[in-house]
Amino acid sequence: MTAAIPSDTTTPASMRAAVLAAPGIENLHVMDVPVPQPRPGWVRLKVMAFGLNRSEYHSVTGQAGGMSYPRVLGIEASGVVDLDPEGRLAPGTQAVTMMGGMGRAFDGGYAQYVVVPREQVITFHSDLPWEVIGSVPETLQTAYGSLTTGLNLQPGQSLLVRGGTSALGLATAALALDMGCTVYATSRRDAGLELLSSRGVMALRDDGAVAQQVRRHAPAGVDAVLELVGVPTLRDSLQAAAVHGTVCFTGMLSDSWTIKDFYPLDWIPNGVRLTTYSGQASDLPETELQRVLDRIETGALDFLPVHIYPLEEVVQAQRDMAAGARTGKLVGLPWA
Repeated sequence: MTAAIPSDTTTPASMRAAVLAAPGIENLHVMDVPVPQPRPGWVRLKVMAFGLNRSEYHSVTGQAGGMSYPRVLGIEASGVVDLDPEGRLAPGTQAVTMMGGMGRAFDGGYAQYVVVPREQVITFHSDLPWEVIGSVPETLQTAYGSLTTGLNLQPGQSLLVRGGTSALGLATAALALDMGCTVYATSRRDAGLELLSSRGVMALRDDGAVAQQVRRHAPAGVDAVLELVGVPTLRDSLQAAAVHGTVCFTGMLSDSWTIKDFYPLDWIPNGVRLTTYSGQASDLPETELQRVLDRIETGALDFLPVHIYPLEEVVQAQRDMAAGARTGKLVGLPWA
């Protein structure tokens, strides 16, 4: 089903939403709550799809900062403008939103409606199914920002993605391949290696010594490394980079956040750059969102495998994400 714009012009008084009352998966419940009202400078979206992210797992497990409770989870949402009190965005306009405190400081996208600041709304037009659109926003923002701001990757260069079968890893690899880059990516599992190979990536088994494997193919090292596993693999990832290459620390799939007794001269090889990336909606150009959606629609870009969950099954979706039971992007459908 393509992303039809809902024709119903009435907004109900209540909606279904996934509310986290306190840390712990047992405290996440889908319930009826009032439809939120936008304050000045904010707009209301009718949510047609929302992506599930590691960020919400951190919220559920009590690892996220800036949380207040009870809270509707979800750092991103895709849908249509339902109400802009100032009339700048027309009702029915397709839009995505992400970050900026969603799902932590204020209620997020695991709901049938969400209210967000207007400046973090990005508009687009697409006939793709909503579940596909819903897989794109936050993952694209992070992948695009990591490749540009974090790594300054150029067409034809080489890239290693550490944590390659995560949604972000797969999306970043797809964008880099679309640039004509040589892409290496890691997985610990046979199924993950097969998936990476099927997408045109040189798959490497993550045995803890990936740098040695990389240098068998690229003796001088790779131009860029995207670190998504985190601290446990960072030192090895740095060894995989060429002189004047860059390693960008973007993800922490390992849930390991800090390096004890970090000694840069010991960790970082001569001439290798270590950067980080963490962006917001404003870091994703509207033109890039539209370009990627268009290329997905024409079949030119194989962005992500998508796994769909109705909103009512979001607790199971969280359990599946925590267990690593799915490869690709988990997407919730609030109206299914």
